[in-house]
Amino acid sequence: MKDFVYKYPPLLSGILVRRYKRFFCDIELDTGEKITAHCANTGPMLGVCAPGSRVWVSHHSDPKRKLAYSWQLVEVRDNEPTWVGIHTGLPNRVVELALAQYLFPELGEYERIQAEVVYGQDKKSRVDFLLTGSGICDIYLEVKNTTWANGRVALFPDTVTERGQKHLRELMEVVRGGGRAIALFFINRGDCAEFAPGDIADPVYGKLLRDAIALGLEVLPCRFEVSPVGVRYLGLASLRV
Repeated sequence: MKDFVYKYPPLLSGILVRRYKRFFCDIELDTGEKITAHCANTGPMLGVCAPGSRVWVSHHSDPKRKLAYSWQLVEVRDNEPTWVGIHTGLPNRVVELALAQYLFPELGEYERIQAEVVYGQDKKSRVDFLLTGSGICDIYLEVKNTTWANGRVALFPDTVTERGQKHLRELMEVVRGGGRAIALFFINRGDCAEFAPGDIADPVYGKLLRDAIALGLEVLPCRFEVSPVGVRYLGLASLRV
Protein backbone atom coordinates (compact mmCIF):
# COMPACT_ATOMS: atom_id res chain seq x y z
CA MET A 1 0.00 0.00 0.00
CA LYS A 2 1.38 3.38 -1.00
CA ASP A 3 1.99 5.95 1.71
CA PHE A 4 -0.20 8.99 2.16
CA VAL A 5 1.01 12.12 0.41
CA TYR A 6 -1.25 14.13 2.72
CA LYS A 7 -3.14 13.29 5.91
CA TYR A 8 -6.32 15.04 6.95
CA PRO A 9 -6.82 16.39 10.45
CA PRO A 10 -9.57 14.55 12.34
CA LEU A 11 -12.78 14.81 10.31
CA LEU A 12 -16.44 14.68 11.33
CA SER A 13 -18.99 12.65 9.40
CA GLY A 14 -22.52 13.55 8.49
CA ILE A 15 -25.18 13.69 5.78
CA LEU A 16 -25.46 16.46 3.19
CA VAL A 17 -28.79 18.25 3.47
CA ARG A 18 -28.24 20.80 0.71
CA ARG A 19 -25.60 22.90 -1.02
CA TYR A 20 -26.60 26.45 -1.92
CA LYS A 21 -25.31 29.88 -2.96
CA ARG A 22 -22.13 28.10 -4.14
CA PHE A 23 -20.25 28.67 -0.86
CA PHE A 24 -22.58 27.05 1.67
CA CYS A 25 -23.82 23.59 2.56
CA ASP A 26 -26.10 22.40 5.33
CA ILE A 27 -25.04 19.14 6.96
CA GLU A 28 -26.46 16.99 9.71
CA LEU A 29 -23.57 15.48 11.66
CA ASP A 30 -23.73 11.94 12.99
CA THR A 31 -24.15 13.49 16.44
CA GLY A 32 -27.45 14.99 15.30
CA GLU A 33 -26.08 18.53 15.26
CA LYS A 34 -27.04 20.56 12.18
CA ILE A 35 -24.29 22.83 10.84
CA THR A 36 -23.55 25.12 7.91
CA ALA A 37 -20.13 24.47 6.37
CA HIS A 38 -18.05 26.37 3.84
CA CYS A 39 -17.92 24.86 0.35
CA ALA A 40 -14.67 25.82 -1.39
CA ASN A 41 -15.78 24.41 -4.74
CA THR A 42 -17.84 27.13 -6.42
CA GLY A 43 -18.52 25.18 -9.63
CA PRO A 44 -21.56 23.03 -10.48
CA MET A 45 -20.00 19.96 -8.78
CA LEU A 46 -21.72 17.60 -11.20
CA GLY A 47 -22.44 14.25 -9.59
CA VAL A 48 -20.78 15.06 -6.26
CA CYS A 49 -23.29 17.14 -4.30
CA ALA A 50 -26.44 15.03 -4.10
CA PRO A 51 -28.50 15.61 -0.93
CA GLY A 52 -28.39 12.56 1.31
CA SER A 53 -24.75 11.79 0.50
CA ARG A 54 -22.35 10.98 3.30
CA VAL A 55 -19.82 13.77 3.77
CA TRP A 56 -16.84 14.64 5.97
CA VAL A 57 -16.01 18.08 7.30
CA SER A 58 -13.09 19.64 9.15
CA HIS A 59 -13.55 21.91 12.17
CA HIS A 60 -11.56 25.11 12.67
CA SER A 61 -11.31 26.96 15.95
CA ASP A 62 -10.14 30.29 14.47
CA PRO A 63 -12.61 32.90 15.81
CA LYS A 64 -12.03 35.07 12.72
CA ARG A 65 -13.68 32.47 10.46
CA LYS A 66 -17.30 33.09 9.55
CA LEU A 67 -17.92 29.33 9.38
CA ALA A 68 -16.20 26.91 11.72
CA TYR A 69 -16.58 23.93 9.38
CA SER A 70 -15.24 23.18 5.88
CA TRP A 71 -16.60 20.49 3.56
CA GLN A 72 -13.74 18.13 2.66
CA LEU A 73 -15.12 14.86 1.21
CA VAL A 74 -18.25 13.28 -0.20
CA GLU A 75 -19.04 9.63 -0.82
CA VAL A 76 -20.41 8.80 -4.29
CA ARG A 77 -21.60 5.48 -5.66
CA ASP A 78 -21.14 5.89 -9.43
CA ASN A 79 -19.00 2.74 -9.82
CA GLU A 80 -18.52 1.55 -6.25
CA PRO A 81 -18.53 3.51 -2.99
CA THR A 82 -15.83 6.13 -3.56
CA TRP A 83 -14.70 9.21 -1.71
CA VAL A 84 -14.28 12.41 -3.72
CA GLY A 85 -12.26 15.41 -2.55
CA ILE A 86 -14.34 18.59 -2.43
CA HIS A 87 -11.99 21.27 -1.10
CA THR A 88 -10.44 22.95 -4.16
CA GLY A 89 -7.60 24.41 -2.11
CA LEU A 90 -6.18 21.00 -1.30
CA PRO A 91 -4.94 19.69 -4.71
CA ASN A 92 -2.19 22.31 -5.00
CA ARG A 93 -1.02 21.56 -1.47
CA VAL A 94 -0.91 17.83 -2.24
CA VAL A 95 0.90 18.40 -5.55
CA GLU A 96 3.49 20.56 -3.81
CA LEU A 97 4.10 17.77 -1.30
CA ALA A 98 4.30 15.23 -4.14
CA LEU A 99 6.76 17.43 -6.05
CA ALA A 100 8.98 17.63 -2.98
CA GLN A 101 8.97 13.82 -2.87
CA TYR A 102 9.58 13.52 -6.66
CA LEU A 103 6.50 11.33 -7.07
CA PHE A 104 6.05 12.25 -10.75
CA PRO A 105 8.97 10.67 -12.66
CA GLU A 106 7.60 12.08 -15.92
CA LEU A 107 8.84 15.51 -14.84
CA GLY A 108 12.46 14.45 -14.76
CA GLU A 109 15.00 16.04 -12.43
CA TYR A 110 14.50 19.52 -11.00
CA GLU A 111 16.06 21.35 -8.09
CA ARG A 112 13.69 24.17 -7.16
CA ILE A 113 9.93 24.39 -6.74
CA GLN A 114 8.31 27.81 -6.89
CA ALA A 115 4.57 28.34 -6.42
CA GLU A 116 2.35 31.02 -7.94
CA VAL A 117 4.93 32.46 -10.33
CA VAL A 118 3.91 35.39 -12.53
CA TYR A 119 4.11 34.60 -16.25
CA GLY A 120 2.33 35.13 -19.56
CA GLN A 121 2.52 37.90 -22.11
CA ASP A 122 0.60 40.37 -19.96
CA LYS A 123 2.33 39.24 -16.73
CA LYS A 124 -1.08 39.11 -15.06
CA SER A 125 -1.31 35.34 -14.69
CA ARG A 126 0.34 32.99 -12.23
CA VAL A 127 1.36 29.46 -13.03
CA ASP A 128 0.77 27.06 -10.15
CA PHE A 129 4.35 25.78 -10.10
CA LEU A 130 7.61 26.61 -11.82
CA LEU A 131 10.23 23.86 -11.61
CA THR A 132 13.81 24.83 -12.35
CA GLY A 133 17.29 23.41 -12.13
CA SER A 134 20.71 23.54 -13.70
CA GLY A 135 20.86 22.06 -17.15
CA ILE A 136 17.09 21.61 -17.58
CA CYS A 137 14.38 23.54 -19.34
CA ASP A 138 12.09 25.46 -16.97
CA ILE A 139 8.87 23.54 -16.37
CA TYR A 140 5.58 25.46 -16.16
CA LEU A 141 3.08 23.27 -14.32
CA GLU A 142 -0.64 24.06 -14.08
CA VAL A 143 -2.89 22.01 -11.75
CA LYS A 144 -6.59 21.39 -12.45
CA ASN A 145 -8.86 19.78 -9.87
CA THR A 146 -11.04 17.07 -11.42
CA THR A 147 -14.11 15.56 -9.70
CA TRP A 148 -16.61 14.97 -12.53
CA ALA A 149 -16.80 11.45 -13.94
CA ASN A 150 -18.69 9.48 -16.56
CA GLY A 151 -18.35 5.87 -15.48
CA ARG A 152 -14.64 5.38 -14.90
CA VAL A 153 -13.59 8.33 -17.08
CA ALA A 154 -12.65 11.51 -15.23
CA LEU A 155 -13.64 14.68 -17.09
CA PHE A 156 -12.49 18.30 -16.94
CA PRO A 157 -13.98 20.85 -16.92
CA ASP A 158 -17.53 20.40 -15.60
CA THR A 159 -18.59 23.87 -16.74
CA VAL A 160 -17.41 26.58 -19.14
CA THR A 161 -14.09 27.88 -17.83
CA GLU A 162 -12.77 30.99 -19.53
CA ARG A 163 -10.01 31.07 -16.93
CA GLY A 164 -9.01 27.52 -17.86
CA GLN A 165 -9.04 28.42 -21.55
CA LYS A 166 -6.77 31.37 -20.81
CA HIS A 167 -4.38 29.10 -18.93
CA LEU A 168 -4.17 26.72 -21.90
CA ARG A 169 -3.43 29.58 -24.30
CA GLU A 170 -0.67 30.82 -22.00
CA LEU A 171 0.84 27.36 -21.70
CA MET A 172 0.78 27.10 -25.48
CA GLU A 173 2.79 30.33 -25.65
CA VAL A 174 5.35 28.76 -23.30
CA VAL A 175 5.68 25.83 -25.71
CA ARG A 176 5.93 28.14 -28.72
CA GLY A 177 8.74 29.97 -26.96
CA GLY A 178 10.70 26.74 -26.56
CA GLY A 179 9.69 26.08 -22.95
CA ARG A 180 8.18 23.04 -21.32
CA ALA A 181 4.56 23.27 -20.21
CA ILE A 182 2.51 20.65 -18.37
CA ALA A 183 -1.16 20.43 -17.43
CA LEU A 184 -1.59 18.20 -14.38
CA PHE A 185 -5.18 17.06 -13.90
CA PHE A 186 -5.64 16.14 -10.26
CA ILE A 187 -8.24 13.34 -10.40
CA ASN A 188 -9.68 13.76 -6.93
CA ARG A 189 -11.24 10.29 -6.69
CA GLY A 190 -9.81 6.79 -6.91
CA ASP A 191 -12.38 5.10 -9.15
CA CYS A 192 -11.37 6.57 -12.53
CA ALA A 193 -8.76 4.86 -14.71
CA GLU A 194 -9.11 7.21 -17.71
CA PHE A 195 -9.21 10.94 -18.33
CA ALA A 196 -10.79 12.97 -21.13
CA PRO A 197 -11.72 16.62 -21.72
CA GLY A 198 -15.27 17.52 -20.68
CA ASP A 199 -16.41 18.48 -24.17
CA ILE A 200 -20.10 18.50 -23.25
CA ALA A 201 -19.50 21.12 -20.59
CA ASP A 202 -16.95 23.25 -22.49
CA PRO A 203 -16.23 22.28 -26.11
CA VAL A 204 -13.88 25.27 -26.52
CA TYR A 205 -11.67 23.99 -23.71
CA GLY A 206 -11.68 20.51 -25.24
CA LYS A 207 -10.54 21.82 -28.62
CA LEU A 208 -7.90 24.02 -27.01
CA LEU A 209 -6.55 21.09 -25.01
CA ARG A 210 -6.22 18.95 -28.13
CA ASP A 211 -4.57 21.81 -30.03
CA ALA A 212 -2.19 22.35 -27.12
CA ILE A 213 -1.25 18.67 -27.00
CA ALA A 214 -0.58 18.70 -30.74
CA LEU A 215 1.67 21.72 -30.20
CA GLY A 216 3.67 20.01 -27.45
CA LEU A 217 1.82 20.54 -24.16
CA GLU A 218 2.35 17.58 -21.84
CA VAL A 219 -0.64 16.22 -19.93
CA LEU A 220 -0.41 14.31 -16.65
CA PRO A 221 -3.81 12.88 -15.62
CA CYS A 222 -2.87 11.96 -12.05
CA ARG A 223 -5.06 9.56 -10.07
CA PHE A 224 -5.45 10.15 -6.35
CA GLU A 225 -7.27 8.00 -3.84
CA VAL A 226 -8.88 10.10 -1.13
CA SER A 227 -10.34 8.89 2.14
CA PRO A 228 -11.20 10.43 5.52
CA VAL A 229 -7.63 9.55 6.54
CA GLY A 230 -5.70 11.14 3.70
CA VAL A 231 -4.65 11.22 0.04
CA ARG A 232 -2.56 8.64 -1.81
CA TYR A 233 -1.06 8.91 -5.31
CA LEU A 234 -2.07 6.01 -7.56
CA GLY A 235 -0.22 6.88 -10.78
CA LEU A 236 -1.40 8.10 -14.17
CA ALA A 237 -4.76 7.51 -15.78
CA SER A 238 -5.00 6.71 -19.48
CA LEU A 239 -5.47 9.80 -21.60
CA ARG A 240 -8.39 9.86 -24.07
CA VAL A 241 -8.30 12.81 -26.43
